Amino acid sequence: MIDKLIGPVTGLLDKFIPDADTKAKLAHEVATMAEEHAQEIAKGQMEINAVEAANSNVWRVETSSGWVCVLGMFGNFITIPFRNFVLALFGIDIVIPLVPLDTMMTVLMSLFSFSAMRTYEKKSGVSK
Repeated sequence: MIDKLIGPVTGLLDKFIPDADTKAKLAHEVATMAEEHAQEIAKGQMEINAVEAANSNVWRVETSSGWVCVLGMFGNFITIPFRNFVLALFGIDIVIPLVPLDTMMTVLMSLFSFSAMRTYEKKSGVSK
């Protein structure tokens, strides 16, 4: 988006600045300004990522997503069948349906594969 603005700004420099050297210097500054700003944003994001990665909090996004999937699977394989068994023992004709695990398994397997790749990187010395 900023690249689209650079052309008209350099075109305005032609109208208002007669000196060719000054005009070229200002055009270069305008052209590199967007790149420098993008680099500053990237550096800031890298600092944020480093702080988040150093955090040992259990409730980060990755771990909380994993906990949600594990709890969902626990409910699906242990809690719901046990409740259905207890309901059947008491003669109640209510059957609690199982939760579809399609999306949950996709997320959980993705988290497992990322964890495995990260562990492999750390063991092989690629990661710091």
